[in-house]
Amino acid sequence: MPRSVTVGVDGSPESLAAARWAAREAERRDLPLRLVHAWDWQPYAGPVPEDATHRHWGGRVLSEATEELRAAHPQLEIIAEQVRQPPVTALLAASAEADPLVVGSRGLGGVVGFLVGSVGLALAAQADRPVVLVRSGTGPEDERRPDADGRPSTRTPYRDVVLGLNPEQPDDTVIAYAFEAATRRAARLRVVHGWSLPPYLGYGLPLDPALGEELADQETNAVEKVLAPWRERFPGVEVVEQTAVGSAGAHLVDAAADASLVVVGHRVRHTPQAFHLGPVIHAVLHHATAPVAVVPHG
Repeated sequence: MPRSVTVGVDGSPESLAAARWAAREAERRDLPLRLVHAWDWQPYAGPVPEDATHRHWGGRVLSEATEELRAAHPQLEIIAEQVRQPPVTALLAASAEADPLVVGSRGLGGVVGFLVGSVGLALAAQADRPVVLVRSGTGPEDERRPDADGRPSTRTPYRDVVLGLNPEQPDDTVIAYAFEAATRRAARLRVVHGWSLPPYLGYGLPLDPALGEELADQETNAVEKVLAPWRERFPGVEVVEQTAVGSAGAHLVDAAADASLVVVGHRVRHTPQAFHLGPVIHAVLHHATAPVAVVPHG
């Protein structure tokens, strides 16, 4: 199957918000949109009864979503698929051709952010392809800046794409994803790096202003060094660097308030801790208000 933007749909408001975002992303990428509805089943000792009711309901969910998206995006190729598997199993399999895989998360308000369920967390931790989590209630106007009167608009420029960067462990896959996302949106790329003071400064010793400035310069220079070849590769992308003392997760959550997309990297580990998402990703997934792309790397 060719590459597609793939989204899991189950009829919930959060999955419909994710499907609408995925349709816009498919148009940005000039790719088909694939809707996947997965329904769980349990093997029994003997013939497994056909759950006609569930299949009928799932078919209606797909047909209604397809009808709405085709009306809004008449030129978009849409593929609808029903899979008789648990959602995580089905969507992980679908993610092999996904570019990206999109799932929804329930909105809980501006302060709390949104609730990521077990399916979203499992996909973000296990998928070998990028996974984008979209908050319920997210609309096309949320991706763009307000108009001159401060009102929501779908015609104004896109808000920033935000990239969380650790200059000590940069990854080309994650950085490229963010630059390409900014290019597709003709958006500015805001690179966020949160760093910590040396441990010995946490024992009541006063911080020498000159030392603090020197440390800040070192962190800024490290970020600039990582980004230098990417600026040359993507000369049309305006890049803004934001380095500050403090939790990277907290800084990314703050930046997400004015972002069209937040991009974070997830190191894939083939260990018993393979399903572990670090504290930065957890903070962003649970509290950021913009869509979040979790990009795996090795």
